[in-house]
Amino acid sequence: MLVATETHADRRWRIGESMTRAARQLLLRAENGLPGLAAISSTAPFVGLLGTVWGIMSSFAGIAEAKDTSLAVVAPGIAEALAATAFGLAAAIPASVGYNRLATLFSRGSAELDCLVQERADLLVSGRAAPEPAQEAA
Repeated sequence: MLVATETHADRRWRIGESMTRAARQLLLRAENGLPGLAAISSTAPFVGLLGTVWGIMSSFAGIAEAKDTSLAVVAPGIAEALAATAFGLAAAIPASVGYNRLATLFSRGSAELDCLVQERADLLVSGRAAPEPAQEAA
Protein backbone atom coordinates (compact mmCIF):
# COMPACT_ATOMS: atom_id res chain seq x y z
CA MET A 1 0.00 0.00 0.00
CA LEU A 2 1.41 3.38 -1.02
CA VAL A 3 0.93 6.36 1.25
CA ALA A 4 1.13 9.62 -0.64
CA THR A 5 2.81 12.37 1.29
CA GLU A 6 1.63 15.88 0.79
CA THR A 7 4.33 18.47 0.41
CA HIS A 8 4.25 21.78 2.21
CA ALA A 9 3.44 23.57 -1.07
CA ASP A 10 0.66 21.09 -1.94
CA ARG A 11 -0.94 21.52 1.46
CA ARG A 12 -0.72 25.31 1.24
CA TRP A 13 -2.29 25.25 -2.24
CA ARG A 14 -5.11 22.92 -1.13
CA ILE A 15 -5.97 25.03 1.91
CA GLY A 16 -5.72 28.28 -0.04
CA GLU A 17 -7.96 26.97 -2.83
CA SER A 18 -10.58 25.75 -0.37
CA MET A 19 -10.65 29.09 1.44
CA THR A 20 -10.72 31.01 -1.86
CA ARG A 21 -13.73 29.00 -3.08
CA ALA A 22 -15.59 29.71 0.16
CA ALA A 23 -14.75 33.43 -0.09
CA ARG A 24 -15.97 33.58 -3.71
CA GLN A 25 -19.26 31.93 -2.77
CA LEU A 26 -19.71 34.44 0.05
CA LEU A 27 -19.09 37.37 -2.29
CA LEU A 28 -21.39 35.98 -4.99
CA ARG A 29 -24.24 35.71 -2.48
CA ALA A 30 -23.55 39.24 -1.21
CA GLU A 31 -23.45 40.70 -4.73
CA ASN A 32 -26.72 39.02 -5.72
CA GLY A 33 -28.76 42.26 -5.95
CA LEU A 34 -26.26 44.28 -7.96
CA PRO A 35 -27.53 43.28 -11.42
CA GLY A 36 -31.05 44.44 -10.52
CA LEU A 37 -29.71 47.76 -9.26
CA ALA A 38 -27.73 48.17 -12.48
CA ALA A 39 -30.85 47.44 -14.55
CA ILE A 40 -32.86 50.06 -12.66
CA SER A 41 -30.15 52.67 -13.03
CA SER A 42 -29.84 52.09 -16.77
CA THR A 43 -33.51 51.67 -17.71
CA ALA A 44 -35.27 54.21 -15.47
CA PRO A 45 -34.22 57.23 -17.57
CA PHE A 46 -35.69 55.54 -20.65
CA VAL A 47 -38.95 54.87 -18.84
CA GLY A 48 -38.99 58.56 -17.88
CA LEU A 49 -38.29 59.51 -21.47
CA LEU A 50 -41.16 57.31 -22.65
CA GLY A 51 -43.44 59.12 -20.19
CA THR A 52 -42.16 62.45 -21.46
CA VAL A 53 -42.92 61.56 -25.07
CA TRP A 54 -46.35 60.26 -24.06
CA GLY A 55 -47.08 63.47 -22.16
CA ILE A 56 -46.04 65.67 -25.07
CA MET A 57 -48.19 63.60 -27.43
CA SER A 58 -51.13 63.99 -25.05
CA SER A 59 -50.49 67.71 -24.94
CA PHE A 60 -50.57 67.90 -28.74
CA ALA A 61 -53.78 65.87 -28.76
CA GLY A 62 -55.29 68.35 -26.28
CA ILE A 63 -54.26 71.25 -28.51
CA ALA A 64 -55.87 69.56 -31.52
CA GLU A 65 -59.12 68.88 -29.64
CA ALA A 66 -59.40 72.38 -28.20
CA LYS A 67 -58.14 74.04 -31.37
CA ASP A 68 -56.41 76.42 -29.00
CA THR A 69 -52.76 76.88 -28.05
CA SER A 70 -53.33 78.75 -24.82
CA LEU A 71 -51.31 77.91 -21.73
CA ALA A 72 -54.37 76.36 -20.06
CA VAL A 73 -54.55 73.75 -22.81
CA VAL A 74 -50.82 73.05 -23.15
CA ALA A 75 -49.70 73.18 -19.51
CA PRO A 76 -51.30 69.97 -18.13
CA GLY A 77 -49.72 67.74 -20.78
CA ILE A 78 -46.33 69.40 -20.41
CA ALA A 79 -46.56 69.05 -16.61
CA GLU A 80 -47.26 65.33 -16.94
CA ALA A 81 -44.35 64.98 -19.33
CA LEU A 82 -41.96 66.72 -16.96
CA ALA A 83 -43.22 64.67 -14.01
CA ALA A 84 -42.46 61.46 -15.91
CA THR A 85 -38.93 62.68 -16.58
CA ALA A 86 -38.47 63.61 -12.93
CA PHE A 87 -39.71 60.23 -11.71
CA GLY A 88 -37.39 58.39 -14.10
CA LEU A 89 -34.42 60.42 -12.92
CA ALA A 90 -35.47 60.10 -9.28
CA ALA A 91 -35.23 56.33 -9.66
CA ALA A 92 -32.10 56.24 -11.83
CA ILE A 93 -29.80 58.63 -9.96
CA PRO A 94 -29.89 56.94 -6.52
CA ALA A 95 -29.75 53.50 -8.15
CA SER A 96 -26.69 54.50 -10.18
CA VAL A 97 -24.90 56.06 -7.20
CA GLY A 98 -25.76 53.06 -5.03
CA TYR A 99 -24.63 50.58 -7.66
CA ASN A 100 -21.30 52.34 -8.19
CA ARG A 101 -20.61 52.61 -4.45
CA LEU A 102 -21.55 49.00 -3.77
CA ALA A 103 -19.56 47.71 -6.74
CA THR A 104 -16.51 49.62 -5.51
CA LEU A 105 -16.95 48.28 -1.97
CA PHE A 106 -17.33 44.72 -3.22
CA SER A 107 -14.25 45.09 -5.41
CA ARG A 108 -12.16 46.36 -2.51
CA GLY A 109 -13.63 43.76 -0.18
CA SER A 110 -12.80 41.03 -2.66
CA ALA A 111 -9.17 42.13 -2.88
CA GLU A 112 -8.89 42.38 0.92
CA LEU A 113 -10.55 39.01 1.38
CA ASP A 114 -8.15 37.43 -1.11
CA CYS A 115 -5.18 38.82 0.82
CA LEU A 116 -6.67 37.59 4.10
CA VAL A 117 -7.26 34.11 2.65
CA GLN A 118 -3.66 33.87 1.43
CA GLU A 119 -2.31 35.12 4.76
CA ARG A 120 -4.42 32.69 6.79
CA ALA A 121 -3.57 29.79 4.50
CA ASP A 122 0.13 30.53 5.02
CA LEU A 123 -0.40 30.62 8.79
CA LEU A 124 -2.36 27.36 8.81
CA VAL A 125 0.28 25.55 6.81
CA SER A 126 3.18 26.89 8.84
CA GLY A 127 1.43 26.11 12.13
CA ARG A 128 2.08 29.57 13.54
CA ALA A 129 -0.55 31.45 15.49
CA ALA A 130 -2.30 34.36 13.82
CA PRO A 131 -1.00 37.77 14.85
CA GLU A 132 -3.18 39.78 17.18
CA PRO A 133 -5.13 42.59 15.50
CA ALA A 134 -3.53 45.99 15.97
CA GLN A 135 -5.11 48.02 18.76
CA GLU A 136 -6.08 51.50 17.68
CA ALA A 137 -5.25 54.35 19.99
CA ALA A 138 -8.31 55.88 21.58
